[in-house]
Amino acid sequence: MPEITLPQGTIHYRDSGDGPPVVFIHGLLVDGSLWRKVTPLLQGEARCIAPDLPLGSHRTPMNADAELSPANVARLVGDFLAALDLEDVTLVGNDTGGAICQLVALDHGERVGRLVLTNCDCFEVFPPKEFVPMVKAARVPGALFAAVQPMRAAVARRSPLAYGWLAREIPDGVTGAWVQPFLENVDIRRDAATFMRAIDKSTMLDAAARLPSLKIPSLVVWGQADRFFPPELGQRLAAVLPNSRLEPIADARTFVSEDAPEALADLIRGFVSEGVARAA
Repeated sequence: MPEITLPQGTIHYRDSGDGPPVVFIHGLLVDGSLWRKVTPLLQGEARCIAPDLPLGSHRTPMNADAELSPANVARLVGDFLAALDLEDVTLVGNDTGGAICQLVALDHGERVGRLVLTNCDCFEVFPPKEFVPMVKAARVPGALFAAVQPMRAAVARRSPLAYGWLAREIPDGVTGAWVQPFLENVDIRRDAATFMRAIDKSTMLDAAARLPSLKIPSLVVWGQADRFFPPELGQRLAAVLPNSRLEPIADARTFVSEDAPEALADLIRGFVSEGVARAA
């Protein structure tokens, strides 16, 4: 994968296809491969870029002094867009990455032309209540490492409070690759814990209060079978975004890109095309 050095550290990213830039943002304890089923479907019509953010599955630790709160990771994404000299970006987020995308659009949105939010943290849900114990564990030395240790086994990674309820089925090899950096590198664990210690629902409540000020078009694509981010949350999100539409996807869970990649790719393709047509 190509890489780029930012003030916070080195970011690896996937970059494929040609056309208007679409940047895909993942959440905690996954990496840019979350979008591996979607980006090939868009490569003929878009430049698809999927960075590995410092959220626990990245391969290169950030600088030891890097500030990695949600707000600062949003700044990192803004720096990433600037370093690649991207303009009129369609920013796509999922899970914790959707929260980050909201902050990017609000505070570092100079290069963002459109926003796509799939099932993600918003309003008072940051994180979902089922994952509050893991976030709290990040505040106790060694506790987060101990909590993730069982995920060395594939059966543990399939459990409801690991990856089991996030999608209908994720290959064991994929989830194994997601947890490996955290389990094997103390500095990767440091980065993830730093981010998780800074999670506070007030961050997203403040963002929600500011979302009505966004001028860019937004698309909310929401899996309807999600146990963590229910359909009502997507409806609320679409309602506060002033230039948005909601597209429900039946039977998809949190990782819409895993459960319904073709439907998601079709929606992103049409959304990007609308922007190109308006610009023309």
